[in-house]
Amino acid sequence: MFTERLWTRVEGIWSSYLEHPFVKGLGDGSLDNEKFQHWLKQDYVYLVEYSRLMAIGAEKAPDLETMNLFTELLHGTLFGEMDLHRSFSKRFGISEDELLETEASAVNTAYTSYMLNHAQRGDAAVVAACLLTCAWSYNFIGSHLKEQYNHDKNPYKEWVDMYSDAEFTALNNNAMKLMNRLAEGKPERELKVLEDIVVKTSKYEYMFWDMCENRETWDV
Repeated sequence: MFTERLWTRVEGIWSSYLEHPFVKGLGDGSLDNEKFQHWLKQDYVYLVEYSRLMAIGAEKAPDLETMNLFTELLHGTLFGEMDLHRSFSKRFGISEDELLETEASAVNTAYTSYMLNHAQRGDAAVVAACLLTCAWSYNFIGSHLKEQYNHDKNPYKEWVDMYSDAEFTALNNNAMKLMNRLAEGKPERELKVLEDIVVKTSKYEYMFWDMCENRETWDV
């Protein structure tokens, strides 16, 4: 399967996530509240753009089953993952209006623009490659944190539970299924393009963790 090939390219990058201070802070509960609030706001506006990817994918889907996979991912993001953000935000006194009014950071803007640019120019397989890293790597991180840390008293327990639970794992499995389905039969030159997208979005994910750790917006 194509995702097995992809894993050999991204395993090293994703392993570095687990050593990132922001991710480790989520796991052991030591993460500063203000850094988490920064992630909440930035990731919420990210997810708005991320959802556009799935809508683009549904429009470009070559058949009904593929369209269903894209729309299932869209529904899970809008009404599952974004619900978690809204729930956490209430706990931190952040309104949904405040979430939506957040200005995307430079890294956030570059990341989402990269994905949307490729998605608009490419076919459904390109869209699947653009959205794969986020779902797959968050499930990878959540599962690791669940196994690695005793987090019963962790203030971020709900975060760890969300990204490691059966529902999000099923969502990620759909993203992987979609990628494998659309990559099947592609010539090597197209597979290399898809692979490059997944590698670059994996690097953007690290930059996103860094941006949240440092509470970055725009340097200028």
